Amino acid sequence: MDNLTRLLLRFVLVPLGYLAGVIAGAAVMLVGEWRIGSLFEAPEGSEAAGLGILVAIVVAGTVVTLLLLFMWMVATIGILFSEAFAVRSWMFHAANGVVSALVGAQLVNGGPDAPPVTGDPFYTVAAGLAAGLVYWLVAGSSAGFFKPILGSPAERAARLPPPPAPSRTDVPPPTSLPPRQ
Repeated sequence: MDNLTRLLLRFVLVPLGYLAGVIAGAAVMLVGEWRIGSLFEAPEGSEAAGLGILVAIVVAGTVVTLLLLFMWMVATIGILFSEAFAVRSWMFHAANGVVSALVGAQLVNGGPDAPPVTGDPFYTVAAGLAAGLVYWLVAGSSAGFFKPILGSPAERAARLPPPPAPSRTDVPPPTSLPPRQ
């Protein structure tokens, strides 16, 4: 029953962690590179403030959709690897986020004549790092259906049975030595 519960939990946590990672990456891109916060700096009472909020909502939805479409396949490779081999390292998931963000940004950019969607690779890397770390916090730290086969030396030592304690019957009888002459 424990295995069935863990399997069902993985089917819930992995998509939830992926969605949380995409939202974190999109937030970094929106706030960092595209300076979405500057849309709210319109003077009070003007119609530009309402339009800025509307544009921010539309752009945020579009970015999340693009990230879901183009980063999904690249990130899925790393996620499946971590689930299959129970890789629970935050560094692995952060690197998976960075690689999938960089490849996804290359896929989003249309071609040589199209304007780039992401101009500064710093924010792309930051978004991937944020996405990978958020995924690790939600689902990656408990990755894998089974527990890892190889663990740290302390974990392997804890799994070994303690050595048998010597009993009185195991001690050989003392031998008498002939007296020295």
